[in-house]
Amino acid sequence: MKRIKISAGLAFADYGKIGEQVREASIAGADYIHADACDMFDMPDCQLMGGPQVIKGIRPFTDLPIECHAYLQFCDYNFVDQVADAGANMLILPAEYHMGAPLVYLMSRARKNNMKFGLTLCCFTPLVLVEEAVYELDRLHITVHGTDDSYWAYRKTQIPMIERARKLIDERNPNCELCVDGGILPENVDKLIEAGADAVVFSRQIFQNKKGITEGVMEVRRALDKALK
Repeated sequence: MKRIKISAGLAFADYGKIGEQVREASIAGADYIHADACDMFDMPDCQLMGGPQVIKGIRPFTDLPIECHAYLQFCDYNFVDQVADAGANMLILPAEYHMGAPLVYLMSRARKNNMKFGLTLCCFTPLVLVEEAVYELDRLHITVHGTDDSYWAYRKTQIPMIERARKLIDERNPNCELCVDGGILPENVDKLIEAGADAVVFSRQIFQNKKGITEGVMEVRRALDKALK
């Protein structure tokens, strides 16, 4: 049976205990550690979060792949090198800001540093933006956050978009992983899996779970396995 991967997002981890929390999530059964890095623009509620320093700090605590999800308007070789040197295994950049010729160089730089490369489609960005880039991606990362007052909701319009993304990947680059991120709970993940997601980012459900991190990962795993059935 296909295994849907759990990406444990650090947005809601306790940065004072982040190494031990990453270790616990890894032992509990997460597949990736998802380290968000934000500038002053794209994520106004998480400005200046994460980056190479965090990745370097958690690298000794896990053998899992670490993915740097960088919400950045600007990225250069220096940042790519720093992320790689810190121990990241994948760099994910927002497609909205990194298209055209510069993307070729950033992608090549990441791979020269032995990192995989992905692009994010942030809220309301159409799939058409990555129809050409998908041939070269290791990850297509779709942000599905809702727009109502509840953080824990994803936009229902994202279901057909994920279905189209699944078809696009299968036709053009089956090795590309399709990941969804934002407003996702164990209780509402089933339709996203049915639509074709390969991996799901969970953060608060793991790192702020009232029953603890280990139980948080196990709850997510049970929900993903149930959705597959």
